[in-house]
Amino acid sequence: MKLIHETGWAEPPSTAEQHLTGDIDCEVVVIGGGGGGMSAALRLAEKGVDVVLLEGQTLGWGASSRNAGYITNSIAADPEMLGLMLKPERLRNLYQFAENAVHFATDAIGHHGIDCGYQQEGIVMAAVSKGQLRHARRNAKVMADAGSSAKFVEGREAGLPEGFLGGVREGVGGTLNPGEFTLGLRAATIASGVRVYEHTPALDLTDTCGEVRVKTPSGRVRARKALLTTNAYSADLSSAPRNLATPVWTSLVETEPVAPERLDDIGWTSRAPMVTLHMILESYRVTPRGTIVFGTRRLQTGRNPLPHRTPAPNVADDLVRGFRERFPGLRDIKPQKAWGGWIGMSSTWLPVVGEASDNVLYSLACNGHGFAQAQYVGHLLADRISGAPLHEDLAAIWHGRKGFSPSLVGGAVLHAAWLADRASDRLAALTK
Repeated sequence: MKLIHETGWAEPPSTAEQHLTGDIDCEVVVIGGGGGGMSAALRLAEKGVDVVLLEGQTLGWGASSRNAGYITNSIAADPEMLGLMLKPERLRNLYQFAENAVHFATDAIGHHGIDCGYQQEGIVMAAVSKGQLRHARRNAKVMADAGSSAKFVEGREAGLPEGFLGGVREGVGGTLNPGEFTLGLRAATIASGVRVYEHTPALDLTDTCGEVRVKTPSGRVRARKALLTTNAYSADLSSAPRNLATPVWTSLVETEPVAPERLDDIGWTSRAPMVTLHMILESYRVTPRGTIVFGTRRLQTGRNPLPHRTPAPNVADDLVRGFRERFPGLRDIKPQKAWGGWIGMSSTWLPVVGEASDNVLYSLACNGHGFAQAQYVGHLLADRISGAPLHEDLAAIWHGRKGFSPSLVGGAVLHAAWLADRASDRLAALTK
């Protein structure tokens, strides 16, 4: 199995946009060219705003192109736990936001004519033990009460593989190739008239006297407003809210092509993409190229400046071991390559947006489930920074200028969660 530095979904752009040299002025500067930053810049350009987009690598280089490719209405926390912690109205607002984000992301595919293999099939939060199945039933009720389109399904009726007992199937969303999608969104952003500067990291940002100034290695940007969509890299900027994001490394593995009849033989007739109900999820999906991509299971934290790296061999090996345990009928299928990327985890475990200062807005809409939400939030923040009233979906995750508590996500906690998941697996195997 080859451990690679780039995303395994698509080749990187053949050429890069120029990096910034010298000093420039604009109305709005967007820092961070992932899905959220590109969506924000596109919306601002549509409204006739003079916008500059700064990206430290190439647009879409980070988590936007390195994830599992799920367009999901999950809000990055356990539904049953959220039901206990949040008021019913707040929970309904969060699920409305999440489902609207799914529709926004799928509409963007058609609007920009992006060929990315989108399959509108829903996603199953799948149970691999009787305990998880009971948990899935409770989750389904909480989600239904909150207005979500998800519903409980049994394993066989949902066409899930042997060993997957059932779960909660989302009524919207599906899967795509995130590498191809971000390449398409990048092309649309460049063509829109946005002033794009790649390989131009923001080194510092100040907001004084009604003006934002951004320092880069070879120049400066002076703007009226700024938008931070820097995800896991937020701590690189002293002006970002303290404790906004904890960087977490997630990994993916892709197999060699699998014959369709092999998938039918193990009961995966629906080809539904799945995430398990472990403390740290496992994800499994079939790609249009006939391979299986699976990931997460074991997470690692990092500190800024974040290194450009490959998955750790022991993490990749653990993912492969998990795949063979979940799919004993495919134990002979060989893993081809593994890759990964840094995501930002908020201390609330929910997507958040707010104001870092008078003229600087920020977004952290990932938490491992934010592929669609980051784009939708970028679009809504572009309207907000242009003077529009606070949209109700933005209000659902609005944090304002409140501070953030230090995150509980740490190496020891994540390792303990992995150990607990493996213990629950062993117990489930004994009670079959």
